[in-house]
Amino acid sequence: MKTQQINNFEPNELGYWGEFGGRFVPETLAAPLEKLTDAYFAVRDDAGFQDEFLQLLKDFSGRPTPLFYAKRSSETLGGAKIYLKREDLGHTGSHKINNALGQILLARKMGKKRIIAETGAGQHGVATATVCALFGLECVVYMGTEDMRRQALNVFRMQLLGAEVRGVDAGAKTLKDAINEALRDWVTNVDSTYYLLGSALGPHPYPLMVRDFQAVIGREAREQILEKEGRLPDLLVACVGGGSNSIGLFHPFLNDETVKMIGVEAGGKSEKLGEHAARFNKAGGGKIGVLQGTKSWLLQDENGQIALTHSISAGLDYASVGPEHAYLQSIGRIDYAFATDDEALEAFQVLSQTEGIIPALESSHGIAHVLKIAPKMSADEIIIVNLSGRGDKDVNQVQEMLSENF
Repeated sequence: MKTQQINNFEPNELGYWGEFGGRFVPETLAAPLEKLTDAYFAVRDDAGFQDEFLQLLKDFSGRPTPLFYAKRSSETLGGAKIYLKREDLGHTGSHKINNALGQILLARKMGKKRIIAETGAGQHGVATATVCALFGLECVVYMGTEDMRRQALNVFRMQLLGAEVRGVDAGAKTLKDAINEALRDWVTNVDSTYYLLGSALGPHPYPLMVRDFQAVIGREAREQILEKEGRLPDLLVACVGGGSNSIGLFHPFLNDETVKMIGVEAGGKSEKLGEHAARFNKAGGGKIGVLQGTKSWLLQDENGQIALTHSISAGLDYASVGPEHAYLQSIGRIDYAFATDDEALEAFQVLSQTEGIIPALESSHGIAHVLKIAPKMSADEIIIVNLSGRGDKDVNQVQEMLSENF
């Protein structure tokens, strides 16, 4: 089906950016998604709703998050000036709280009392459990058992906040499998339940809605860099799993042609299919297809079956990517690279020891790419990298991997 693009990087009425996006769901979810779309567009430009959202971001989450000049890293690398957008300092420790607050307000507007969510690294699960506790709503979070093993701290945090965490043993026992179970739950309980999806993926209107709630990151970064440097940055860098932290940073800069952008995927162990999560890497199995309600780039085998993925970071361990990212890649507006497990692990340590900031393993992929490219840039150029989360959740995992060195 041909789709007509709406200006200013908005999807069309069917939820497509170019050929990517849409709504590929069972008939039982068609009507609930239409209701969700109507409800979201009713509040999208509603001053009262937006004021309540922004007030919660300020008073409950602690926004604005700082834009920090990484002086020692910049001087050590000897190239561009590096700024960190400190989403790790937001309440619950990552950018996920932005979207969770926006969607919980929408769920309450829709009269929903039961909230379900999926989570990979656990940060979205924690954010969802947090906002459910704030408003006294029932919360069920689906999480792959492999992710539960490597993110045990976040599992306990969700339970402390009153959420029920349901382990998923299917498939690779990671994020894709958790989303499958959440969708099954929603189909069964659609009248009472709101599905608070955590990334800029899935069927329309989720990619748009999540992007809108996360765009506060880029709006703040834009204002902050103009205040600090008197001009826009030359380059934005962010890790890309489903794509919410990155599109949140990138979107407010998309019309600024002088600002380049790089999304960094999980390169895993190798380019062999099943050993990475780099969806835009054609050599590694990346192809266009449909997964979990949306058309985008995803990892498939030669028979078109969804491939297993791997990443050191649970939050990037996903077979597909948000449709707006696929569109922006197709028109050449954003470039996509990848960082391997080893590179991310090194970046995790470098930032910790150079700036006194322990980054999430997801964010470490973006840092890893900055370590490569900053020395090749001039001293008068500026990079903003999104530090999407803090690394407390990853410390035990990293300790195990580095135990022979300590």
